[in-house]
Amino acid sequence: MTTPHLRVGIAGFGYAGRTFHAPLVRTTPGLAIAAVSSSDPAKVHAALGDGVRVLDDAAALAADDGIDLLVIASPNATHAPLAARALAHGKHVVIDKPFAPTAREAADLAQLARERGLVLAVFHNRRWDSTTRTARQLLADGQLGPIRYAAMAFDRFRPQPQERWKEDAGAAGGLWMDLAPHLIDEALLYFGAPLAIQADLAQLRPGARADDVFHARLRWADGLRVDLQASMLAAIPRPRLLLQGLHGTYVKQGLDPQEGELKAGRLPDSDDTWGIDPERGLAVVEHGGSSLAIDVATHNGAYPLFYRQVRDAILGLAPNPVPPEEALTVMRLLDAGRISSAERREVLLEEVA
Repeated sequence: MTTPHLRVGIAGFGYAGRTFHAPLVRTTPGLAIAAVSSSDPAKVHAALGDGVRVLDDAAALAADDGIDLLVIASPNATHAPLAARALAHGKHVVIDKPFAPTAREAADLAQLARERGLVLAVFHNRRWDSTTRTARQLLADGQLGPIRYAAMAFDRFRPQPQERWKEDAGAAGGLWMDLAPHLIDEALLYFGAPLAIQADLAQLRPGARADDVFHARLRWADGLRVDLQASMLAAIPRPRLLLQGLHGTYVKQGLDPQEGELKAGRLPDSDDTWGIDPERGLAVVEHGGSSLAIDVATHNGAYPLFYRQVRDAILGLAPNPVPPEEALTVMRLLDAGRISSAERREVLLEEVA
């Protein structure tokens, strides 16, 4: 392992900062956590040791001379101002999804990063899910033929609303802003930008303060349809991914295991044993005029690749793993989906700047 030479600050040490970003940064050669902003220093030191500085002000961390890269894992509404401050002070930036509350704010950040010559990456970590990596290989191999329909879902069962910012519409919370960025980015990864979106965002749990279920349909000019769905009332979850092509169908039921491993406290310190997904997907393909069922081995998940590629992008050795331009399309579709749900109509992507 090389000696760490890029100093990292993590803004926010809640679920995202503690569970995802800190373990991934800690196990990336060439990166070292130098400081964290948190209102609970004891929690930070218990997780990372006493050598990490703890600031009680995220804005101060964004301007701190002791860091080279700021990781923004704070509430959604703070993403844009913290990123703008960090970029203005010459810091490279990683922003947890969503990029910003609106596409306009995200575009401003992208422009600032270009002007400053700094790396700005968005943590669309689901690109490195076991399911996503497997599906990309299937699509590249062409086994299913041209895809004409796909469905992607992230389902949870949390029937009682909780008092937290993620479930507060006023704090840029809600399920659409929480899980739709993953699903939209995945659809873009497979199929490119769609022509239009039609979305239905709703609050189905009594006492909910933000949307807790959504169903969005993306439409491409060639007729391809992709449904994106999530619910907080899914005691029986829908398949994680369904791909229907002219030569066959692929279905994968379960979620990638990496979040569970990180939540349990396991560090991603071995590529050989990390992210193993034992579930085998099922493909039914055309074979000699009949249908043939095939078990599809699932690729390992690979979240650690994100920060390795961020490190290399900062050092000028590799491209940005999730450049702002790609994340901006996600933001435009998030904005378009909100308009679609409010106005009960399909919204063309070109309608959203």
